[in-house]
Amino acid sequence: MALKSINPFNGKIIKSYKENSPKDIQTKITQTNAAFLSWRDTSFKERKALMKNLAKILLSKKEALAMLMTEEMGKIYLSGITEIEKCASVCEYYAKEAEGFLADQQVKTEASKSFITFQPIGVVLAIMPWNFPFWQAFRFLVPNLMAGNTGVLKHASNVSGCALAIESLINEAGFPKHIFQTLLISSKKVNSVIENPLIKAVTLTGSTAAGKMVAEKAGSVLKKCVLELGGSDPYIILADADLEHAAEACVNSRLVNNGQSCISAKRFIVVKAVEKEFIKLFKDKMDAKIMGNPSEKETHIGPQARVDLRDLLHEQVKKSIKNGAKCILGGKIPKGKGAFYPATILTKVKKGMPAYDDELFGPVASIITAKDEKEAIATANDTVFGLGSAIFTKDITKGEQIAKTQLQAGCAFVNDFVKSDPRLPFGGINQSGYGRELSHFGIYEFVNVKTVYIK
Repeated sequence: MALKSINPFNGKIIKSYKENSPKDIQTKITQTNAAFLSWRDTSFKERKALMKNLAKILLSKKEALAMLMTEEMGKIYLSGITEIEKCASVCEYYAKEAEGFLADQQVKTEASKSFITFQPIGVVLAIMPWNFPFWQAFRFLVPNLMAGNTGVLKHASNVSGCALAIESLINEAGFPKHIFQTLLISSKKVNSVIENPLIKAVTLTGSTAAGKMVAEKAGSVLKKCVLELGGSDPYIILADADLEHAAEACVNSRLVNNGQSCISAKRFIVVKAVEKEFIKLFKDKMDAKIMGNPSEKETHIGPQARVDLRDLLHEQVKKSIKNGAKCILGGKIPKGKGAFYPATILTKVKKGMPAYDDELFGPVASIITAKDEKEAIATANDTVFGLGSAIFTKDITKGEQIAKTQLQAGCAFVNDFVKSDPRLPFGGINQSGYGRELSHFGIYEFVNVKTVYIK
């Protein structure tokens, strides 16, 4: 079976990749495990030097790598540049911080000496999506390599070129051979990889449905997994918000990566007192965004990653409208080539509609009216998900308190849109998954937190 990369802008096949055979898969996993047995004993000084070199190589090739993403999944070229720069930053961050994070921690007990040590566990399998082809992979592999683990990557089939590019970058940076390898396989072969005794843990970023399947398989063989899944992030706009700023932030969040981000704003919950004013500002800013060729600098919205995903999004929009939502912008598939979907706004969104209940993975905004602050918070939490959330208000003390204690999500932002940062833990609750990536919490996920007690 061949894995195909198809340019979503023009529908042309970029390249076909031969799928790895079961023998190929076993060979790669065996090689990566052998690499672990020596890599785990390397010094932090050596790991740090290699990681800093990787950061330099990423920056030196950011234009080519960004264009690769543009061709394979339709990412806006300038956004691709930013993504590669962010990958370099996570390399620099863990090169600087990992040794301190993983230093032994002394604990005073009745023993003559007792302490906690953090030891690598082996080969980690990463199952990654197409929407941030480099960043998703790097936020897994960087802390794990710095911790002494090794990894294999099952990337989304439509970004196989990006997957192989990551492996090539690791090799070019001077890391030991086979420390990180790409498995060119379809989703059907994932279970057998998880079952492989040399695989010690699994991390997945993807849909909630995929997360459930991976969690079930990993649980059946007692292997830890970290799951970063879907989201339907609520953004609350209170009556005292700076509406101009709120509308700008909300539009930018909704349209990041052509609307295809787990942590982009999905549901905009506006208190009735400022509903009309906010909707006008929001619509004007959405309508001003240019849809077109993702390789051109003036483009704000490129194509969706695949035609089937675009069509699924359109079905969710149509069903929501049929159930009472009002479309005030977009909502129609444009004529011509490419997996395009326009910036779309739905108002009068209610519970029971896909625009309220489900994740809409594309440039579609759901506007929900709340009578007051209390109802707005309740509506924000009325979801099976729990990844990101945000609130806009001029009362910073109130905003902080709501973010801290009332919004049920893995992260809550005040007066800004949700974004990931190497310095802060990232992950969700409920149907958005479990476990954390980034910061010191991320590097602890796949190490043996070992107690040593000396009498």
